[in-house]
Amino acid sequence: MGYLEILLRLTASVLVGGVIGLDRNLHGKPTGIRTLGLVSLGACALTLACADFLDGNGQSDPAAASRVIQGLITGIGFLGSGVIIRDNGSDRVRGLTTAASIWITAILGILCGMGTWPIAAIALFLVFVLFVFGKPVERALHRRWLDKPAEEQRAIDLHEE
Repeated sequence: MGYLEILLRLTASVLVGGVIGLDRNLHGKPTGIRTLGLVSLGACALTLACADFLDGNGQSDPAAASRVIQGLITGIGFLGSGVIIRDNGSDRVRGLTTAASIWITAILGILCGMGTWPIAAIALFLVFVLFVFGKPVERALHRRWLDKPAEEQRAIDLHEE
C-alpha cells in the first residue's frame, strides 16, 4: 500500500470521527470532534498497521489482524464506559448513546483502515439517521404507548441522551 492510500484512509477516518463528534458536541455531549476524531484515527492506524502482519511463511495472516481488531473493540468499550453515568436517587442511566457513538466511531475507523468504503459510508449514513430520527421516534412511541403526561415526558427527555 502506498503513502497516498495510507493518507487517504487516515484522513477519511479523522473526517468520519470528526463529523460524528461534531454532532455529539452540538448536542452538548461529553465527546466532540477531537475525541471521536482521535478514536477513529487510532482505530484506522492500528488496522493499517496490522494489515501486513505475516505468518511464519511470509504470507499475510488475517487471523493476526482479526485478533488486533478484537482487542481494539474491547479496549474502546472501556473508553466508552467512562461516559456512562447513573443518576443518584433514580434508576436513570445517562451516556449510553455517547458510549455507543465512541464504539461505532472506532468501528468506522477500522473500516476506513481496511478500505471498505461502501460499508463505512453506509454505516456513517445510518449513524446520522439514528441521531436525527431516533429521539423523535422514541418520544412519539413513549407518548403513544406509555401514555405519559407531557410534563413527565419532558422530564424524561431531559435525562435521556
